[in-house]
Amino acid sequence: MAKQTIETLIQAGKATAAPPLGPALGPTGVNIGQVVAEINKKTADLAGMQVPVKVTIDTETKAFTIEIGTPPATALIMREAGIKKGAGNPLADKVADLKIQQVMKIAKTKEDALLGKNLKMKVLEIAGTCQSMGVMIEGMPAFETIPKIKAGMFDDIIASGRTELSEEERKSLEEERKKLQKDMEKRRTEFEAKAKGILKAFEGKPAKVIRKAMEEAEIPMLIINELAPAEEKKK
Repeated sequence: MAKQTIETLIQAGKATAAPPLGPALGPTGVNIGQVVAEINKKTADLAGMQVPVKVTIDTETKAFTIEIGTPPATALIMREAGIKKGAGNPLADKVADLKIQQVMKIAKTKEDALLGKNLKMKVLEIAGTCQSMGVMIEGMPAFETIPKIKAGMFDDIIASGRTELSEEERKSLEEERKKLQKDMEKRRTEFEAKAKGILKAFEGKPAKVIRKAMEEAEIPMLIINELAPAEEKKK
């Protein structure tokens, strides 16, 4: 029994017979409409995200099976947090806050790709990704929440398996996200003003000197790279 496998990325819930899926399926003789409908059904919960899809087709009977991969943990975190990107400087900036239930939801979605032996260990893996993105958990920086998860503070919630939030909880998180965004914008404005002051004070100095002065003023490297002159490459 000969089989043919097609792997591609599609917009979850919006697969069509157009490229890249349709042209790849056409030569196999499979019913493209049925494949598209099945993919959209399986990916409905991930709507708005790019997901990997694997279609395996029996070249004789034209029967097919569909396997849906999951988006990267970072994409799932951004979706759950309602943000478009993580913090450029995650140690200083915090872009959103998640409840432990949301971290559990992401861990369950990615469970086959995670190394943890149980849900608690998988939650810790996702919490580590949150830390690298500047996403808080339960109102705390993720690096503070992680030891509390390890100590068992959230064991009852994890054991319950409940991952959905109430409307009140979601509203509170959205208000927190907006506050964090304002705080981050305010800090960025302050850093930019400080950097521009250094640029003016060190006008005519070598780029290396200017960049060092900014680093000593604890200006984030992201802003230094945006505003300071680049160092000349050695010939």
